[in-house]
Amino acid sequence: MFRLKKFAKVCTVNERHTGPVQTGPFGRFKEDLLMKKITRRSFLAAAGVSAAALALTACGGSSNSAASTSTAVSSTAASAAGDATAAANDPKVTLVYAEVNPLDTIVGQTATHFKEKVEELTGGSVVIDVQASGVLGSENDVLDAILGGSTSIDMSRISAFALTSYGCNKSKLLSIPFTFENRAHFWNFANSDLAPEFLNEPQELGLPVRGVFYGEEGFRHFFTVNPVSGIDDFKGLKLRVSNDPVMNGLVEGLGANPTVVSFGELYSALQTGVVDGAEQPIANYKSNAFPEVANNLILDGHTLGAVQAVITDNAWGKLTENQQAAIMEAGADTQAFNADLSETAENKVLDELKSSGCNVVDVPDKAPWQEACQKVISENTSDQAELYQQLLDMKA
Repeated sequence: MFRLKKFAKVCTVNERHTGPVQTGPFGRFKEDLLMKKITRRSFLAAAGVSAAALALTACGGSSNSAASTSTAVSSTAASAAGDATAAANDPKVTLVYAEVNPLDTIVGQTATHFKEKVEELTGGSVVIDVQASGVLGSENDVLDAILGGSTSIDMSRISAFALTSYGCNKSKLLSIPFTFENRAHFWNFANSDLAPEFLNEPQELGLPVRGVFYGEEGFRHFFTVNPVSGIDDFKGLKLRVSNDPVMNGLVEGLGANPTVVSFGELYSALQTGVVDGAEQPIANYKSNAFPEVANNLILDGHTLGAVQAVITDNAWGKLTENQQAAIMEAGADTQAFNADLSETAENKVLDELKSSGCNVVDVPDKAPWQEACQKVISENTSDQAELYQQLLDMKA
């Protein structure tokens, strides 16, 4: 059954769209969002951050096991000098964890695992309150709030490149089209000595958040209202973007028109013809019921959906050293859980989509897609060419 239509708010790619402020039990979050929301540009100006001042360091190697405990997380955990097993006697703390997708998605299940592991390790002294399905707002809403000083949200699962707009240029490299050839390639990076350099970038810039662990939700693919058979069918289409410069460039390279729509309004935008298509990992595509209004999925796999969990400095400061150690240990365990889960869950969902009548189009030759993306790849990697080459060299 189709959902009730609602008009989607649409912006050009030169306008900023933050989406609706959520109401409900989190009224304090709404107030914080309205009073403290800041733009990415004004945050950088106020902080005096210059991404160009960052020095690049060399890669320290990688692990061949996707499911092994992450070197990145273990390295960061070393800064938490406490004993996770001793956290049970510490003061009780509740941390609110924001997740824009439903709990049955890969990232939703990852959040649930992290919650359970933290509460197990701390003996219940730290409770993770997972607020899923975007009830606290879009990813951009949440980031604007916590970087603007809100204390209503303590943790969030974000796209690995979401902090790019706040000066985290290293993270941008994770979103460059066709960087990772396969999942093993990504996990070689995530489990390497190079990963902490990316996870810790917000702290280096003075942003009030720190990375806890990496994960991924599968490769991202385009889906459309009307059938498409190949790259040529994308010319002139209006494709939803979140106003990320890399994504805008990718869409333009395909000859399509990037159109900014809030994720929470994407369903109705597809239903009413505001946009002709969008892109998401397979599990998110199904869980958000997008096949109801855009039942054509083309497996171009333009970007791996790399994600990370972050915790605010305010929340980190509320924890004892023992609880901090437990958070990082749970993060390492959750990173390994996500690596095991993602591919299996994605394949299962893809089979379900095919069985339900979704028009799934394979892309055996991705060379034309890669060629169409050369401009956006070059424009967004030339200033970090050496670091980007390190990522490419980690292929399995």
